[in-house]
Amino acid sequence: MPDRKIRVLIAKPGLDGHDRGVKVLARGLRDAGMEVIYLGLRLTPEQIAEVAIQEDVDVVGLSCLSGAHMTLFPKTIDLIRERGSRDILFIGGGIIPRKDVPKIKEAGMAQTFGPGTPIEEITRFIKENLPEGGYDTKD
Repeated sequence: MPDRKIRVLIAKPGLDGHDRGVKVLARGLRDAGMEVIYLGLRLTPEQIAEVAIQEDVDVVGLSCLSGAHMTLFPKTIDLIRERGSRDILFIGGGIIPRKDVPKIKEAGMAQTFGPGTPIEEITRFIKENLPEGGYDTKD
């Protein structure tokens, strides 16, 4: 695979209507050299999965502040894996209680990030956890 930018899809599944933080993250990842697709609010797991496959993304970032993360995150991951043919790194953010993190990780979420996490930390995690090769990871 030739060198290319890391493609990140960011979405807000469910009825969560708060997107200020995810917009800041999208801009920060773009400024770090990644190609970012922000889908917006109130999406179904099916809508997110369809775009993730169509856009051939490397990373899917899901954000949830409504408390529905235990349902929406695993369902979205399962749908993408059912339809996808290669590894995608899944990250999550929002208000996620610590007790829920192990179950979300069991479902396939590589990492979760809470409010106030520095964008540099998220960027570093993405770059360090993607499959080797083919990406332009210069800062």
